[in-house]
Amino acid sequence: MSSAAPTSSLAPLKGPVFRMLWLAWLAANITMWMNDVAAAWLMTSLTDSAVMVALVQAASTLPVFVLGLPSGALADIVDRRKYFAVTQLWVASVAVVLCLLSIADALTAPMLLALTFANGIGMAMRWPVFAAIVPEVVPRPELPAALALNGIAMNMSRVIGPVVAGALLAGAGSEFVFALNAALSIVAFVLILRWKSQRRASALPGERFVGAMRVGLQHVMQSPRMRVVLVRIFLFFLQSTSLTALLPLVARGLKGGAGTFTLLLAAMGAGAVATALYLPRLRQDIGRDQFVRWGTVTHAAASITAALSPSVWLTVPAMMVAGMAWIATANSLTLAAQMALPNWVRARGMSVYQMALMGGSAAGAALWGQVAGLTSVPTSIVCAAVAGTLVLLFTRRMSIGGGVDEDFSPARPASQVPEPAVEPHPDDGPVMVTVEYLIDPTRAADFHAVMQETRRARLRQGVLSWGLFRDAAVPGRYIEYFLDESWVEHLRRLERFTAADVGLRDRRLGFHLGDAPPRVQRYLGEVTE
Repeated sequence: MSSAAPTSSLAPLKGPVFRMLWLAWLAANITMWMNDVAAAWLMTSLTDSAVMVALVQAASTLPVFVLGLPSGALADIVDRRKYFAVTQLWVASVAVVLCLLSIADALTAPMLLALTFANGIGMAMRWPVFAAIVPEVVPRPELPAALALNGIAMNMSRVIGPVVAGALLAGAGSEFVFALNAALSIVAFVLILRWKSQRRASALPGERFVGAMRVGLQHVMQSPRMRVVLVRIFLFFLQSTSLTALLPLVARGLKGGAGTFTLLLAAMGAGAVATALYLPRLRQDIGRDQFVRWGTVTHAAASITAALSPSVWLTVPAMMVAGMAWIATANSLTLAAQMALPNWVRARGMSVYQMALMGGSAAGAALWGQVAGLTSVPTSIVCAAVAGTLVLLFTRRMSIGGGVDEDFSPARPASQVPEPAVEPHPDDGPVMVTVEYLIDPTRAADFHAVMQETRRARLRQGVLSWGLFRDAAVPGRYIEYFLDESWVEHLRRLERFTAADVGLRDRRLGFHLGDAPPRVQRYLGEVTE
C-alpha cells in the first residue's frame, strides 16, 4: 500500500465548484430516494403481490440499463452543464405528474410502475454526466475522497430521503412527497446552472451520436480492468439488491409500518455515511480487491441476519452493517472504473459501468422477487446472500487492482499528420494507416506481446480494425495496419493520445532497429463500382 499521507475525506469540498455540484447531486439523490420510497410503499397499498413490490425497484433501475450508453454518449459530445441541468427538469416533470395523479387518487399499480420507469430515465440521464464531471473539477490525488463524498451524498440521501418521505407518507400523503421532489429538482437545476463549465477545446467537429456509442462500448470492451469491474459490479448488485428490493416486506414482517421501513433504510444509509468518511484512511492499508471480497461477504452475512431477525432491534444494526459493506464495495469498484478511463470517453465508460450496476440491480430485484413469491421473503434474501458468496469464491482470481493506475493525462503524438497533397473531406474514408517495423527476429515473442497491448490500445482509441503481418521474405520485418472510420475520426484519435500511449509507443520503438523511426503511411479508401 502507498505510504503517502491520506487525503482528507472532506478536502474536495474546499473547492467551490465541486461543493456546488455536490450539493446539486445530494438534492438529486434525495429526490430519487423519496420517489422510490413513496412508490414502494404506495405499491404495497395498491397490490399484495410481492413481485409487483419488487418490480418498483426494477422499474426504477431498468432505464439505466437500457439508456445508459446513449446517455453517456450524449454527455461526452454535448455541453455537460446544460445536459446535467435538463435531467433535473425531466425529474421535476415526472414528480409533478405523480403528484397530480396522487391527488386525484387515479394511480394504479401498472401506472405507478410506468411513472417509476419514467423517473428512472432521469437517473439514467444524470448519472454518467456527473460521473464524468467529477474528475474534471477535482485534482487527481483528491479523486478517491471526491468519490467517497459522492457515496456520502448518495447515502445521506438514503437517510434524509426515506425519513422525509416516511414522515410525509405518515402525516400528509404521497402527493406531498412528489411535490417536494419537484421542488428539490428545481433547486438542483438552479445550482447546476450556476456552474460555469469550460467547453473542451477542439478544432474538429463534434462526434456523431451512433459513432460515439460504438467507440465508447469498444473502449470498455478492450480494457481488461474495465471488463473485470463490470463483472464484479453486476454480480455484487445482483446479490445485494435482494435486501433493498424486499425491504418493505421485511418491515411488514416485523409488524411495522412506513416508520419501520424508513428506519431500516435510514440505518443502512447511516452505516454507509459513517464508513465513507473513513475510506481514504482505510485505503492506505486495504486494497480494492480486499474491499470487494470482505464487503461482499459482510453484506451477505448482514442480509441473512436482517432477513431472519425476529426483532427490529436486531434488524437495525444488521442494516447498518449492510450499509457499511455496501459503500466499501461500491466505492472501490467505482474508483477502479474511474481510474481505468481517460477523460474523453469517461461519461461513456461510466455509463456502461452504470448499466452493469443497474442491470444487476434490476435483474436481482426481479429474480429475488420471484423467489420470494414462490417461497418467502427471508428464504429469498438468504438464497441471494449464499449465491453471492459462492459466486465470489468461483471468481476470486478476477482482480480490479491491476497494478499501478495508468496515466491518462493528454499527450502529443510523436509526429503530427503530414499535410496531405489533396485536402481530404472530413467524412472521406475509411483511412488505413500502416506502420513498418524492423526488429531482431530473436525478440519476436516479446514484440508480439507488446503488439497485443498495442492492438487493445488502438481499438480503445476507436479504430475499426487492426492487424499485424510478418514479411515472408525479410526476417524481422512487420507491418502493422489499422483502420479509422473517416479522416476526421483519424484526426480525432490523435487528440485522444495520452501519457499511457506514450509509454506503450516507447516500448514498441524499443524493438525497432535503425536510426530512422518506423515508416508510417496513410491511405484513403476509394469507392469502386
